[in-house]
Amino acid sequence: MIKSPIHYQNIQEITELYLGGEETPVSVVQHFLERIDSLDSSYLSYATVMADQALEQAEILSKELRDGQIRGPLHGIPVAVKDLCYTTGVRTMGGTAVLEENIPDYDSTVVSRLKTAGAVILGKLNLTEGAMGGYNPKRSIPKNPWDTDKWAGSSSSGSGVATALGLCTGSLGSDTGGSIRFPSSACGLVGIKPTYGRVSRFGVLDLAQTLDHVGPMTRDVRDAALILAVISGFDENDLTTVPNIAPTFNDIENTNLDGVTIGYSEHYSEDGVDGEITKATRNVLEILQHHGATIKNIELDDIDSFLPAWKTLCTAEALNAHSSFFPERALEYGLWFKGWLEHGLSVTSQEYIDASRQRTLCNGKLRKSFVGIDAMISPTVIRPPHYVDDSISYGPMDDRRGTSFQRFTVPFDYNGYPTVSVPSGLNKDGLPLSIQVSGHPLSEPMLCRIARTYEKSLGLTNFHPDL
Repeated sequence: MIKSPIHYQNIQEITELYLGGEETPVSVVQHFLERIDSLDSSYLSYATVMADQALEQAEILSKELRDGQIRGPLHGIPVAVKDLCYTTGVRTMGGTAVLEENIPDYDSTVVSRLKTAGAVILGKLNLTEGAMGGYNPKRSIPKNPWDTDKWAGSSSSGSGVATALGLCTGSLGSDTGGSIRFPSSACGLVGIKPTYGRVSRFGVLDLAQTLDHVGPMTRDVRDAALILAVISGFDENDLTTVPNIAPTFNDIENTNLDGVTIGYSEHYSEDGVDGEITKATRNVLEILQHHGATIKNIELDDIDSFLPAWKTLCTAEALNAHSSFFPERALEYGLWFKGWLEHGLSVTSQEYIDASRQRTLCNGKLRKSFVGIDAMISPTVIRPPHYVDDSISYGPMDDRRGTSFQRFTVPFDYNGYPTVSVPSGLNKDGLPLSIQVSGHPLSEPMLCRIARTYEKSLGLTNFHPDL
């Protein structure tokens, strides 16, 4: 079998090259840096390339490898992180202008755990302003490598573009209303929004503290699971983290789904959804049935009605996160995020309380729907990547899509349940389609097993755009 070029190889393949003496962390990191230098001026995924630090770390890891020392499962693996994650001595801007000179003197917990496992951080990845909708005029807009005129996802767009292009082996994104899953869907990737509290957010800039999640984005399910295992676990610096051991994925290659019940709501998953997405989703259900899973019809009524309450919570909490700068420095914000924060200014205490009650009701409906099932399948988005241009990306909030676009993503930020977005094929225009596997709290091993089963069946284990 012809091997993929090294920039499209997975973690296991690169590790085998190291152990066989065919490559070293230095040679691999150099390859990735050269590819970034060659391609990223056109695709704009990186906010900051950490070339010197990456090569210095690769030298150390190469020496350790020669000495028979392996730090962990990511030894010498080149990764990148969304520019919300603090990195010692390297600016963390969060897609804004107001944080342009923000240079942390410590690593976020997720970056520290990546390094402890042996990963090499190639750099920081571009994102929408404040990890919300539009871009700040001083920041670049990442271009979707499947079609540069199409949406690359929000807000972890740089993570999606860099990973899809092979400018890193995997990346970290964040998800408050869909921002790991949207770029994963748009760029043909696997993205895990973990259980709330599974992954520490210490040293990660907030958008909305009660809704934010950090998770991996990769080109296959196994790599996403491995990175999630590395960054998971209790952190005394983030008391929202759950006191449990990191997840294990020993059963991920078990494609026998006998005894596994998967819920599917036809009304929720198909009404108003692009026909090609529906066809691909039903194909996934058939594949899972073939592997022994039971498909159970479930009801998810009125979930859309809770989306305005999510907006109330998110805008109010975003305003709190930016209280040091807004509204005093409002003119330094882009039009979209400025509008988002202005909406937060208008939220009253009673409206926030009412929205919190709506959240509780939504969570109760979801819990009821999950009784008797191990996981639920739905699309990730209602349509394939849509046309965008700079006037839209830099434009005001009123020019953007409504919250209905988030109907498959927001509920699981609301209730903190884990979800995995995985490619389900290509549409007639050659753009990625995806489905979402969602489950009970801390059920990421089951979700990844289900996702891995159909990923292998569909032959999507090396899924990337032709440049």
